[in-house]
Amino acid sequence: MIEAAMNLTLFHAPNSRSGAVRFLLDELGADYQLHVLDLTKNEQRAPAYLAINPMGKVPALLHDGALVTEQPAIFIYLADLFPEAALAPGLRDPLRGPYLRWMAFYGASFEPAVIDRAMQREPAPPSLCPYGDYDTMLATFTRQLRAGPYLLGERFSAVDILWATALGWITAFKLVPALPEIVDYMARVNARPAAQRALA
Repeated sequence: MIEAAMNLTLFHAPNSRSGAVRFLLDELGADYQLHVLDLTKNEQRAPAYLAINPMGKVPALLHDGALVTEQPAIFIYLADLFPEAALAPGLRDPLRGPYLRWMAFYGASFEPAVIDRAMQREPAPPSLCPYGDYDTMLATFTRQLRAGPYLLGERFSAVDILWATALGWITAFKLVPALPEIVDYMARVNARPAAQRALA
């Protein structure tokens, strides 16, 4: 895996979602190259970067010429690339399904529901809405947190890094309430040394 990591490049911008990937890479003990983009100079929209990621977004990951974008996809890819770190259940592990569920739930249900609520958009009919309704979505997630201490119960995994870092900015902007189970969960994950190094 060390040989694989030598060809790993993360496209990153400070104070963006890509900080979560730095936290994950630290937890994995990965060796990688960091390509920093200055969002204040709109470098993510420059032709050189759009040739890498036409969406003009970070994070983006290059590994041996393969491009991976979309934060949950990057998390799944990296955690599987470094199995010795044990941050992803294996294919035959009973926790693999729940792990993938919560990875997908973030982008498919949680964030769309939060953004729709923040923008005060009229909810789509439940049959057409990817997340059903906001209240059910949030109740589903917080119920899992209360079962804790992590999303997979006693097992800490890459999915906790994704969620805890996202919840940091989401609660800071008051897009979801800072419920005790959310605050406690973030505190547990962010107390990890890798989190402190990424924040620094």
